[in-house]
Amino acid sequence: MSSGMKNEGGLWRVLYVVLLGQSVSFSMALMSFTSSLSANLGVSAPLALAFSAYLPLTLVFGSILLYRRQKLQISWYWYALLAFVDVQGNFFVNKAFQFSSITSVTILDCATVIWVIILTWFFLGTKYSLWQFLGAALCVSGLCLVLLSDSGVGGGGGTNPVLGDALVIAGTCFFAFSNVGEEYCVKKVGRIEVIAMLGLFGMLVSLIEMYPFLLNLSGAHLHVILKVILIFAGFGISGFLFTSLTPLVLQASGATLFNLSLLTADMWAVVIRVFLYHQKVDWLYYVSFIFVGIGLVVYSKTFYREKYSNELPKLENNEPDQPYQLLPEEGARV
Repeated sequence: MSSGMKNEGGLWRVLYVVLLGQSVSFSMALMSFTSSLSANLGVSAPLALAFSAYLPLTLVFGSILLYRRQKLQISWYWYALLAFVDVQGNFFVNKAFQFSSITSVTILDCATVIWVIILTWFFLGTKYSLWQFLGAALCVSGLCLVLLSDSGVGGGGGTNPVLGDALVIAGTCFFAFSNVGEEYCVKKVGRIEVIAMLGLFGMLVSLIEMYPFLLNLSGAHLHVILKVILIFAGFGISGFLFTSLTPLVLQASGATLFNLSLLTADMWAVVIRVFLYHQKVDWLYYVSFIFVGIGLVVYSKTFYREKYSNELPKLENNEPDQPYQLLPEEGARV
């Protein structure tokens, strides 16, 4: 194959992953927006929000899995553990919207990449170059500026921004374990089984929170209940898109670049805060965007030059849900 065709194939891979990544990023911004609306209404139901996202996943992908009549290729208790971790991440991040602004939560949510690098290094054996560490360090520097702003230098917004920031960082730890575990499972068995089981067990775990929430909601006015239903529906749709597209990005790029791609959700968060909430954004946020953007470019350029200089792999029998084999450097250590 000529070098020109290889370069063209590499370019299409970049465009493919960028398009998928930005689709996931936009759906993440929608999740942040609906979650912040819930907090503004005074509704404290972070796990109930998560339930609204897991339910459609279970209905759609669970039905596909049942139609195929195939046995689980990974034991159910691993999916239960993966779902438990994912639900806890959703709880902390959704809870943070009650104390901090949408921009702070969305930017700090991208701190997941720090933990993902650590986990993929130790558990999946992924190797990173010096330039990739530099790109990640620039992203982390941008996140530190957000913490500096929310601690009082620039006024981050929210009733208790420091507590909100702490909740987000705790949530990113759980999301990192979830992302790495999902990447491993998806590359082993395909996305249908993984999403179906993640939705099923995630729905069961988050269902524990539903009973006290319904008791609190029973005394609310009808117009408040209707608003809550619409918010939950919006979160469920955006969560369904986010979780459905995430395995495709993980198959094509891995958990680290996936989380770096989500950094553009910060821009959507600023648009929402300025134009919908009519709130001012501190200048440190814009400096943070510059650091994060440069870091993403540095990491992505190195990533594709080292790993994906060839064309996209061809699908067998045009089946998009085929299992992917782990690369040697991404194989789990024994």
